[in-house]
Amino acid sequence: MRLPDVQLHLRPGIIEFGWGHPDPALLPLDDLRRAARMAFIVYGADALAYGAEQGPGSLIAELCDLLAQRGVVPPSPETIFVTAGVSHAIDLLCTLYTRPGDVALVQAPVYHLALKILRDHGLTLVPVASDEHGLQPDALEAALHTLAQDGQHATLLYTIPTFANPTGSVLSAERRAAVVDIAVKYGLLVLEDDVYYDLWYDTPPPPPLAAYPHEGRVVRLGSFSKIVAPGLRLGWLQADPTIVQRCVTSGVIDSGGGINHLTAHIATSYVRHGYLTRHIDQLRASYRTRRDTLLAALAAHLPETCQVYHPGGGFFVWLSLPEDVDSAAFRMRAEAAGVSYLSGDRFYSNEQQSNAVRLAFSLLSPADLEEGAARLGRVLSE
Repeated sequence: MRLPDVQLHLRPGIIEFGWGHPDPALLPLDDLRRAARMAFIVYGADALAYGAEQGPGSLIAELCDLLAQRGVVPPSPETIFVTAGVSHAIDLLCTLYTRPGDVALVQAPVYHLALKILRDHGLTLVPVASDEHGLQPDALEAALHTLAQDGQHATLLYTIPTFANPTGSVLSAERRAAVVDIAVKYGLLVLEDDVYYDLWYDTPPPPPLAAYPHEGRVVRLGSFSKIVAPGLRLGWLQADPTIVQRCVTSGVIDSGGGINHLTAHIATSYVRHGYLTRHIDQLRASYRTRRDTLLAALAAHLPETCQVYHPGGGFFVWLSLPEDVDSAAFRMRAEAAGVSYLSGDRFYSNEQQSNAVRLAFSLLSPADLEEGAARLGRVLSE
């Protein structure tokens, strides 16, 4: 049996709304080739050595400049740690800062595979309600208060405040300030997953949680996966220097050195020569068109009993089917009609039944988005 080379697997005849992947046609292959060539010219054999534990100083310098340009409080080098992406960062932070049985608060709904990572560490997941405007600070404080009354405390909060997966919601500046204040009050470590921050299609989002005074309670997680290429397996975390140093001195880093050292040098060249800024502009234009195409097609083909949430960025449209429809069970009928999606129950820590659906538009062409919406509408009308 031949094993696959890539994760993506598309089934013939089915329009797959389930994959939240970048379109391979948008991956900057030629620019990355040039960046790789320049990396070997500049760094030579050092590019193939064990890397500095925190990540290459050259990449960290570029990241500091990049984050400062995007409205974040200008970070200093000691606040940046290079990771293999957000998934790796979550896993590493759970290894270092949690123990099985600890309580983790999670936005509800939220990225289903982050929930899986938290479960892998034996954490007890407690959902915190969100709405079309993101995480609800009142619900966050209520959850923490209830835990305190029971003699418990939460170790961390996992949240996606900007263009959330799956809903596309954006936390307002007022709510961001409130969430940070609550985290400081209760000594809560906040994992701010911000992979979609640069992928806005209408107006730029508010500053990230990490930009608010947080007394070291916020760790902002970023990645090149959505804005360059997921195969780089490269990202970063921005945190208090004590957290960065704990990552640097962890066993896995002490043993193996810096993460993905070669691709880190390639990314350094890619950013330094201006490829990233140009590419993000291209991604915004392409994904904006796809989002608009899908929203228009859903409006044209779905019954009025469905509710569509309009995202200002990111990869996803959150769709509520009629209240009597279980989206997990309904998917069987949808796939028989040639269209697939991820059902809403997967994005809740308690896996509650849901009539919601996550539709990813990042991978599909405008023509497939139009046809997929039409197929979904036909099945709902049967």
